[in-house]
Amino acid sequence: MRQWTHAEYTDAAGREIERMADVVAKQDMSVPVPTCPGWDVGALVAHTGGVHRWAAAMVRDLAERRYDREAMDLGVPEDRAGYAAWLREGGPILVEALRAQDPAAPVWVWGGDRHVRWWSRRQLHETAVHRVDAEIALGMAPEIGEHEGADGVEEFLDNLPYARWRPRIRELTGEGETISLQSDSGAGWVITLNPDGFSYERSQQPGTVTVRAASSGDLMLLAWNRRRSGDYSVEGDASLLTWWLERACV
Repeated sequence: MRQWTHAEYTDAAGREIERMADVVAKQDMSVPVPTCPGWDVGALVAHTGGVHRWAAAMVRDLAERRYDREAMDLGVPEDRAGYAAWLREGGPILVEALRAQDPAAPVWVWGGDRHVRWWSRRQLHETAVHRVDAEIALGMAPEIGEHEGADGVEEFLDNLPYARWRPRIRELTGEGETISLQSDSGAGWVITLNPDGFSYERSQQPGTVTVRAASSGDLMLLAWNRRRSGDYSVEGDASLLTWWLERACV
């Protein structure tokens, strides 16, 4: 698998922001987003562009605490017709903040790697997932590249134990049952449910339940609950996969 640098994550995040802005440009902002219940495209854009500016501020300041995003003036346009341009304008703000800092500099994060490099990786995948949300809402076929998808699966699994606002994540325990995620590209992971939580490793071994997909991007969409398990080839205990997906929901 490709090993990403902070600079590569940063550049890729910038490209994803451009891509999402292209997707939503001149679109109806009132279209519901089925993968984000209660949101329409406008709310999705406002959230994503706000996260970019919020993250940029904390990285720029090397914040030791979480900034209150709701209390920040993020410059969201009053007229939703300006949302796509505003989203696009947030790209350079985020990219410049990330480029200006040492990737190993400490900063507040909600995950485990409490350094600037966590934010470049997180913002790449944050934006990719929400770009997919917009594409699904607008009737487009979403795609995630192989390299981005493979890293996105691992980023999801790395951060999942820290998503403390989702209490059901604490239920992801077991007695050694395994969930195997396998791609036709050759990338694969096996998640093991332990009494005190879960672990994962890169492996092409089958599991108690095994999911097979064409690409790592497809597996990333499954991990983020952006595609239904019924769209995949599932071998073994399908109820275990359903159980996992119900709880591993960020």
